[in-house]
Amino acid sequence: MPESSAAAGSGRAAPGTPAPVTPFPAVGTSVPGSVGTSLQILRSLDSGPRGLVEAHAEERLARFGENVLPAWRPVPWPLRFVRSLRDPFTSVLLCLGLVSAVVSAWGTACVILALVAVSCLLRSTEEHRADRSTAALRELVATTATVVRRSSADAPPQEREVPVADLVPGDVIRLGPGDLVPADVQVLRAGGLTVHQSALTGESAPVAKHPLDAPDPALAGAGPFAQPQLCFQGSSVTSGSGTAVITATGGATRFAAAHDGRARQRGASAFDRSVQGISWTLIRFMLLTPPLVLMANAALRGRGLETLPFAVAVAVGLTPEMLPVIVTTALARGAARLARTSGVIVKRLPALHDLGAVDVLCLDKTGTLTEDRPVVEAAVDGSDLPDPGVLRWAALSALWTLQLAELPAPDALDEALLDSAEHPEDSAYEGVAALPFDPVRRVATAVLRRPGRLGVHTLVTKGAVEAVLERCALDGDERERLLALAARKAESGLRLLAVARADRPARHGAYTPADERGLTLVGLVALRDVPAPSAADALDVLARRGVTVKVLTGDHPGTAARACDDLGLRADAAGGYGEVVTAELVDTLSDAELARVADRATVFARCTPEHKARIVSALRAAGHTTGFLGDGVNDLPALHAADVGICPRSAVDVAREAADVVLAEKDLTAIDRAVVAGRHSSGNIATYLRITLSSNLGNVIAMLTAGLMLPFLPMLPAQVLVQNLCFDAAQLAFAFDRPGASVLRRPAVLRSRDFLRFITGFGLLNAAADLATFGVLALALHNAAGTDGEAAFHAGWFTENLLTQALVMVLLRTGRSAAERRAAGPLRAAAAGLAVVGVLLPLTPLGPLLGMSALPLLYYLLLGSVLGLYAVGLTAARRRYERRR
Repeated sequence: MPESSAAAGSGRAAPGTPAPVTPFPAVGTSVPGSVGTSLQILRSLDSGPRGLVEAHAEERLARFGENVLPAWRPVPWPLRFVRSLRDPFTSVLLCLGLVSAVVSAWGTACVILALVAVSCLLRSTEEHRADRSTAALRELVATTATVVRRSSADAPPQEREVPVADLVPGDVIRLGPGDLVPADVQVLRAGGLTVHQSALTGESAPVAKHPLDAPDPALAGAGPFAQPQLCFQGSSVTSGSGTAVITATGGATRFAAAHDGRARQRGASAFDRSVQGISWTLIRFMLLTPPLVLMANAALRGRGLETLPFAVAVAVGLTPEMLPVIVTTALARGAARLARTSGVIVKRLPALHDLGAVDVLCLDKTGTLTEDRPVVEAAVDGSDLPDPGVLRWAALSALWTLQLAELPAPDALDEALLDSAEHPEDSAYEGVAALPFDPVRRVATAVLRRPGRLGVHTLVTKGAVEAVLERCALDGDERERLLALAARKAESGLRLLAVARADRPARHGAYTPADERGLTLVGLVALRDVPAPSAADALDVLARRGVTVKVLTGDHPGTAARACDDLGLRADAAGGYGEVVTAELVDTLSDAELARVADRATVFARCTPEHKARIVSALRAAGHTTGFLGDGVNDLPALHAADVGICPRSAVDVAREAADVVLAEKDLTAIDRAVVAGRHSSGNIATYLRITLSSNLGNVIAMLTAGLMLPFLPMLPAQVLVQNLCFDAAQLAFAFDRPGASVLRRPAVLRSRDFLRFITGFGLLNAAADLATFGVLALALHNAAGTDGEAAFHAGWFTENLLTQALVMVLLRTGRSAAERRAAGPLRAAAAGLAVVGVLLPLTPLGPLLGMSALPLLYYLLLGSVLGLYAVGLTAARRRYERRR
């Protein structure tokens, strides 16, 4: 259909066509409460069932823009720079710099503001680079849609996958189970189509959708979400399939209007919570430091506001202002390396740390612990006698459900049935309609036309035994007998499908789930799961890394238990796993009781999507950092509930969009590699925090003590800030270090109490080394006096501080063996550079400008003894700390 500018611009139908019941807005705008039929909507959009011509689609893309929500567009670099000031440490530094400027301490103010600028510059640059890398990686799993387009007006329509961003109003798209609805659409054709629209309405139950082929006055007063022909961006297809035309894209959708940028913001992750706890503890100390220094100097030395620059410099010395830069760089490098080597894509950088902190991994067993496709074990009738006809009926149902429901991919059970049956595709049976499987009904139905049975349609239903038997015409005793038979088979670890059928008078109307009643049971098909080849080894590796695996499945308890037993996953209660927990038991437990049960149980059976999400939430409430691996629509609530949502690249669109981490394949080995990468990055961040904070605290304690003991300031404000700048430059190497093997053996958790204990102990040890330097300086400078003595003292302490910091960087790399500590690396190079600067800077022309002078040889000899004793003390303390851990 040629595109006319009048129709596209005004939204009015072409002359001679019926007018819509309500005026349709211009192309690209939302359709509030529209009750136009499919034909009217297509005409108002100047489109048709065969889709747009490519050239017209390109014109509309240029006119209306990409189908991207405004709040999700990349953040410009200048804005990212300004946002860097919101970091707590950066904000405190900025305030201290402004205070210094107010009291005319211009040197201190300039150095502090330079630190702020450098920190913001590095952080915004790294975040911008990380976002560009992540955007490039996300292209590998970018959500696409199946669109119908034509190369020219006379060409036949063709289906192809295009990025969601390239969709335009008037495009005709296909929808299948698990697809995200990529824009606001009107349904043109549907087969059992149901969608979740809870993101817009809050409704948890799927809503049925179907086309409107004739005006319906009853819908005139209904709201847009009650319109059965309308689907909206933010919804996801639960079951069935359909064809729809796009009516609004990008910022014109209802989702964009109802959800601003806050809709995409997540709650604080485990990483965010831990870093914030440490940050605010330090900020309180920083804010207390200046007034304490001022009061102490005023009381003991009679000094006034002239010590304010020194007090501010001391507070700056306590600040790990490079923390945002180190965190961003370490996580970005880890994510890039993981994508390059393992094909694992981290969509949200903090999720990489959360991966390293995961101590409970929840997953379904199918496709992860077992092969994606089970194997048919037997087919029996209701009397438990072998019956090949049962398998044939099941395969016919699978064949025509797959062909008629337009599923994006065949179900694993259907494939197993088709593989085991004897050529069901050669059957003379003809498919009429299909009601695909969904997790609510737990059955699938195919409607067939049998040869020689004119005027009769046969419904063949297969699915969960309980669900099928509910739809069969059986008395209570017979139903109980069949349930007991199924239970005995399931207890042996077999997966069961019940098959039933019924004849109905042929009709032209659509079939619905209401027709699945009064069926006759054909029999049962038993299938068994085949363990995945790599599952047992991967489970063993995860256990050694401190990750507990919990299985959340919709299968029968016996089936789940057998699969886990085959892999050695289950054990007795003494082993910490307990018995299989069923969904029925979960429903009877309070949140607190469920948290206790979930903590000790390993296998949860008969789980619905809501059960999975509740179990994951209970584990989080119990203090665990949880990961959830899922790939289907029914896994969506649990993916949102977990600290880290994980899915394979083959997952449905809605699961890929919700997940934080996308694997190249559904494999536990890939998860182990991702966990290792997360612990590498987290180990570097934790090492930076421990070393930096303990060194900073020791220096601050020593400076405060010396300031009260000496008749002059132990270091000038500019010297403190230059020393801090040298520390910062060297500490960038932490983002490029390779942590030791011990870091990979346990979840990487940043605990505030553990950090405070560490930095207090090692900080006091560092302060002792600094104070011991007083004695060294007293011996070496006993003949010096006046300003020469002060300048020499400043130089001596400046040198000692940088040398002790270099020692700490090398000796406190947590968990490194002696051989690993001797290995070359960026951290050792940075420490060596820091030591060289500490020794040579006072001897250069820059030394006198900073108030420092050359030192006698005796000082360096005595300082060597102090550093040797300090190294011995550090090594002994580190070993004691590691033994206690």
